[in-house]
Amino acid sequence: MRIKPFKALHPPRELAAQVAAVPYDVVDTAEAAALARGNPWSFLHVTRPEIDLPAGADPHGEAAYAQARSAFDMFRRQMILVEEPQPCYYLYRLTMKGRSQTGLVACCAVDDYIEGVIKTHEKTRQDKEDDRTHHIDRVNAHDEPIFVTYRDSAAVDALAAAVMSSPPLYDFTPADGIRNTLWRVEATEPLTRAFQAIPTAYIADGHHRSAASVRIARERRRTESLPGVDREYNWFMAVIFPAGQLDILPYNRCVLDWNGLTAAAFLARLKTAFTVTPEAPPTPAGPGRVSVFLEGRWWGVAWPPVVSPDPIAALDVTVLQDRLLEPILGIRDPRTDRRIEFVGGIRGTGELEERVRSGRAAVAFSMYPTQVSQMMAIADAGQIMPPKSTWFEPKLRSGLFVHRLD
Repeated sequence: MRIKPFKALHPPRELAAQVAAVPYDVVDTAEAAALARGNPWSFLHVTRPEIDLPAGADPHGEAAYAQARSAFDMFRRQMILVEEPQPCYYLYRLTMKGRSQTGLVACCAVDDYIEGVIKTHEKTRQDKEDDRTHHIDRVNAHDEPIFVTYRDSAAVDALAAAVMSSPPLYDFTPADGIRNTLWRVEATEPLTRAFQAIPTAYIADGHHRSAASVRIARERRRTESLPGVDREYNWFMAVIFPAGQLDILPYNRCVLDWNGLTAAAFLARLKTAFTVTPEAPPTPAGPGRVSVFLEGRWWGVAWPPVVSPDPIAALDVTVLQDRLLEPILGIRDPRTDRRIEFVGGIRGTGELEERVRSGRAAVAFSMYPTQVSQMMAIADAGQIMPPKSTWFEPKLRSGLFVHRLD
């Protein structure tokens, strides 16, 4: 795997907490505006630029992309983002509820993505990929990192531990309670060499941003006036985490109606297809089972282990879709069917109960989380994960480091 240090743009220490923002794709326009209100240095002014346009402005329109560039240029003029004098790496640690994960902030080679050294497991949507392509191209920078993972390396761990024994560049905890700690790595060569021994990496989160970065690189190569010169657009910014430190939360499901059944008839159908137990815990204890909330109580639904050479077939979300959601509740395509809603595990099972009790949904399904090893196996097989299979938490903050494309 090829990585390289870069001259990051980042905020001064005293402004880091003010600049750092949630990723663009975890909030809508109204939520972004509320988070940025009263804070002119929130990086949401760059990543969600429509919040500074008239109400109703298209977040995917040309005016939004122009506003993103304007905000980015202003951040640089006002020294809210300052460029490093020399290329370097960073170590970025996120700590949530006592658990930490530490990744290397670096630039990954676009050609590693093209050649399959960096693997994907998600199908991108054209409209979302187009949006990120226009945004990155207009800002002329990778303004949000891509979340990449790899199988643990003792050599990388040892180098990281040595760096983290020194004082950090940033160390702050925003209102969400997730501690953000960042160290500058000036001795870059040992880490560059250590990653050369890593044969494969995986996009965990940020498939649309990575696909957009590759599109931009290909287009700029096509029009390059000085072929053969390695440009910054041939590299995309990522935070690269060892897989052993990651935690995937479940991606739960709610279905809005019974597909013409009654609750009793639905439960009877369940009992013919699965082992069903009453008074189950809201969170399943392991794979091969799901907790189902209907009519004020939780039921446990279980099935025998799936033995198949196809890694997708063994996923709980696959079994749920193929044996329950489609044949019993009529959800044929979860990507497009508006009768199903997906609820990230960070919201907890209380959110599922509330949706059913309020009548917003008829039934809710609390899933056991997909494992990182399953995600890697599917990517290694060149396959695509079912929709809404993984929810990575904590999310990477935006604005702490930016990679310019020129």
